[in-house]
Amino acid sequence: MNTTFHDLVPAELRTEWAKAGRCPGRTLFELFEEQAESHPLAPAVLDGEGAISYAELRRTALRLARALADAGTRPGDVVAVNLANGRLACAVDLAVAALGAVCLPYPVGRRRQDTLAMLRRSRAATAVVTRHIGGTDYGTMLDELRPQLPDLREVFVLGEPPAGMRSLDAALRDPAEPSGPSGPSGPSGPSGPPVPWEPVSRPDPDAAARILVSSGSEAEPKMVAYSHNALAGGRGEFMRSLVRGEAPPRIMFLVPLASSFGSTGTSVTLAVLGGTLVVLPRFDAAEAVAAIERHRPTHIMGVPTMFQEMLADPRLRPGASGRIDTSSLTALVCGGAGVDPQTVEDCVRAFGCAFVNLYGSADGVNCHTQIEDDLTTVKTTAGRPNPDVTTIRITRDDGAEAAPGEVGEIWSRGPMSPLCYVNAPELDSQYRTPDGWVRTGDLGRIDPSGRLNITGRMKEIIIRAGLNISPAEVEQMVNTHPAVKSAVCLGVPDPSLGERVCVWAVPLPGQEAPDLAEIRRYLYEDQGLERAKLPELFHVVDELPISPAGKVDKHALRASATATAAAS
Repeated sequence: MNTTFHDLVPAELRTEWAKAGRCPGRTLFELFEEQAESHPLAPAVLDGEGAISYAELRRTALRLARALADAGTRPGDVVAVNLANGRLACAVDLAVAALGAVCLPYPVGRRRQDTLAMLRRSRAATAVVTRHIGGTDYGTMLDELRPQLPDLREVFVLGEPPAGMRSLDAALRDPAEPSGPSGPSGPSGPSGPPVPWEPVSRPDPDAAARILVSSGSEAEPKMVAYSHNALAGGRGEFMRSLVRGEAPPRIMFLVPLASSFGSTGTSVTLAVLGGTLVVLPRFDAAEAVAAIERHRPTHIMGVPTMFQEMLADPRLRPGASGRIDTSSLTALVCGGAGVDPQTVEDCVRAFGCAFVNLYGSADGVNCHTQIEDDLTTVKTTAGRPNPDVTTIRITRDDGAEAAPGEVGEIWSRGPMSPLCYVNAPELDSQYRTPDGWVRTGDLGRIDPSGRLNITGRMKEIIIRAGLNISPAEVEQMVNTHPAVKSAVCLGVPDPSLGERVCVWAVPLPGQEAPDLAEIRRYLYEDQGLERAKLPELFHVVDELPISPAGKVDKHALRASATATAAAS
């Protein structure tokens, strides 16, 4: 049974945006094929296997689309995909789009409960997974979960498949060409003759194309459905605004392509911009630094912790012997979490390019600084909202629009707005308004220059003995300590006070790690933090735990704090 995706944005608004040219009115695969026809031999993806051209990637995608169709995948079916960053993940993404099915990519590393929750709630009909990732056998896991997944009909496995599942390797190797009408043809040559196959019908550009996964604060991962137009239009305009010059961009994704942030990979970098996608199978700071010189990216997409780890590499120090050539870079695009001002300054100095501060989420919000913005703007704001992507409004508790400069909840609506949450009417009621606005749960204000200032998150406020404390404020100040490379601040439960302020910090290499007394002294005497907001718990760690989506795993940190408290 297909999942029904209701559009919570009024139809007249979608029509208005389409007439204004804010949405392309074509599917992701149609847009990709236009790029493949325009420059078939240009590199589409650079990964651990080398380069694959647009023509070759198109051919691989059509081969996989045929295999999925032969297995019974139909338009509107949800296809769950668990593959590492690389050409194969992109090809499957495009194959699903060609079929008019809905792609549900989720980052490798998700465990049993998350896998069950996502596939069950989405009613996934097909799954494409890697057999072994780390110490987990995903083929066997899905085999064990199938009794709880009545909608799951077929599973393709990269690697040796368990009995009853299909081989993804065999689908890629199959040399036989199907009969049928010829699709748009690319040239012969390195990719061989064009694959004579195309979908039997053209999907609706306003239909669901992809499901973005966000852990959020819910017990299960939140899943948000996006149409072809929302991805190629709204999210496409976001990326287009960061490209300079006529040459197609070469964008390196440090984050998983299966994450919300990574959704601008196949659907925008390739299908909309016709650029080159540079990916690593998993994030490694040293490998990422080396890839800058090897692959010459124009943009790097990452989260604060990734850039902080790369900054520790001596090859990025100005004037260092063996310094990496970063002259190809136009900008670092940093999202996923708030970034402290010191990291911004250090990145601009080390990488020699602009720093773009991105505020966004899977739920449907986007605002960012521009390449030309000065450092003060980048360090203190999220830039000016772009109505071609999404309009931002600040609201009071009753939903009325806040006065200029007043702090309130950030609401978002525009061409990028998603359709709905997937089979979760309770989330639609909680986070969407009847007229299509997304309620972010974040607090902010619009300053006199029209820029968005993020002031906190409603759900992440630490409440200690009745006092509301912003963990972002404490976290940013800790990050300025001369011996701290990166830090996270969270509230941890306390039986008498409600919550206590807890900080985890990674020291800079070669520096003596501060202790709780030093951090409290620094924050109070040097930074002027109120005494009531000072951390009461402090943990020095070699590294911060990272979730499969590439963000700091705050759930793991809270769990570690709870375990430590129970053992003491």
